[in-house]
Amino acid sequence: MAVLLEELVKSIEMWLKLIKKPQEYIDPTLDPVLLVPGIAGSILNAIDKKTGRTERVWVRILGADHEFCDKLWCRFDPSTGRTANLDPDTSIEVPQDRYGLYAIDTLDPDMVIGSDCVYYFHDMIAEMLSWGYQEGKTLFGFGYDFRQSNRLQGTMECFTQKLESIHTASGGKKINIISHSMGGLLVKCFMALHSDIFEKYVKNWIAIAAPFQGAPGYITSALLNGTSFVHGWEERFFISKWSMHQLLIECPSIYELMGCPDFQWEHAPVLEIWKEKSNSNGESNGESTVTLESYSPLEAVSVYELALSNNKVNYNGEKISLPFNQELLSWANKTREILRHAKVPEKVKFYNIYGTNYKTPHSVCYGSENAPISDLQQLPFIQSNYISVDGDGTVPAESAKADGLNAEARVGVPGDHRGIICDRHVFRVVKHWLRADHDPYYNPINDYVILPTAFDIERHHEKGLDVISLKEEWEIVSEGQDGEENAASGKPKVGSLSVSHVGGDKTTWEEAHATVIVHPKSEGKQHVELNAMSVSASA
Repeated sequence: MAVLLEELVKSIEMWLKLIKKPQEYIDPTLDPVLLVPGIAGSILNAIDKKTGRTERVWVRILGADHEFCDKLWCRFDPSTGRTANLDPDTSIEVPQDRYGLYAIDTLDPDMVIGSDCVYYFHDMIAEMLSWGYQEGKTLFGFGYDFRQSNRLQGTMECFTQKLESIHTASGGKKINIISHSMGGLLVKCFMALHSDIFEKYVKNWIAIAAPFQGAPGYITSALLNGTSFVHGWEERFFISKWSMHQLLIECPSIYELMGCPDFQWEHAPVLEIWKEKSNSNGESNGESTVTLESYSPLEAVSVYELALSNNKVNYNGEKISLPFNQELLSWANKTREILRHAKVPEKVKFYNIYGTNYKTPHSVCYGSENAPISDLQQLPFIQSNYISVDGDGTVPAESAKADGLNAEARVGVPGDHRGIICDRHVFRVVKHWLRADHDPYYNPINDYVILPTAFDIERHHEKGLDVISLKEEWEIVSEGQDGEENAASGKPKVGSLSVSHVGGDKTTWEEAHATVIVHPKSEGKQHVELNAMSVSASA
């Protein structure tokens, strides 16, 4: 309540002009940036083809489930590669306000209480504006219909147009792309299919939390049970898991996020089912056996088919079958083949940030030894259990790291899948890679800055000996907890190291000695001194 009160007072003061609005800071030297979101990361508007009426259907709170089912449920058309609305009188478009940023900023701009649950690139946009970026000049967004395939021709054409328009708006500068989650697959598809255009317009590509080899646990559960994009009290006002389930079954993008079956996983993802089988001895004694069956990603397809064989929805009084879609799986396999052969053009630099330290679904298990599954068609109605690995809670770190590309750097950051794009460490790393910090000493791997403060070297010859003495000092600037123990003691830490070497003919030798002094951390800085000397002799 105190935070809300403070914000309220600030708003009133601003209205009364008792405080000045901060002046906008613009850095004209910055290269343009294009933000590309992941699945469910773009506002979608439904357009009534008869009346021209426009309404937001993703994301919204009031009437969310009804409008979602009515306007976004769809069927895949293998002849076009598109998933088309069940409602023929509705078309879906992404708003282009604020140079594409509006659609990927806050996904429900009308939401006041709890609005942070529908933030997407909101925090990153605000952060980049503080660095000197300017909407429409150096900062842009690319929203898209995330139901569609990541290689859909229409999406690729729109991406080309976006790159061309940014290049023009920025005065011919090359573009830095920052993608999140599935947006990384879209960018990689474009790079594979249109490498000449990519190289012409793109300077750097930074992929954040990209499921390069899929998100096996999350997608298995989504295909069989659906998923929720918000949690907590907001979930009661949002779209039900069942409604979301019926959409995802016909989305090419979801099939393209399945665990890659030919990737050499450290621990292969599996679908496990505790199954109950009646004894086949012909006796009606009611006895049965319980076994744990395990299915590889390829073998799990037969389970999806059986589990979803009777899946139907009622749409405007008509029952429509929505089983597991083999045509979509074939399309997704071709997408994976395209992704597998993608290469970063010679003049483009690629960077990869992936999330760590969160339990991430990898394998999925249904039933238990005490509550086995007797009918696979029960699976959509049963809560699954996860076997987890390290990652961001959605994408395993192993998948996100395995980009298959020539990367300038790969950096793991503790953070969850959505929260990682508003993480302070990520901001600092991105700022450095974009050269927006003008700081050559920052180390993005370990998140600190090393500032050389002194360097002195002397060489002289004395009594047949070569003597070299070196003195070097640094300030290490960081915001972490490293050095807190040293600061508490108030004493510097001292360490020393000595090495020696004698030549094979015993006529040459060399000795070196170094002392390192690490002073207590103070005000975020830690002073380090190195004093070293070497002495050598030769016949």
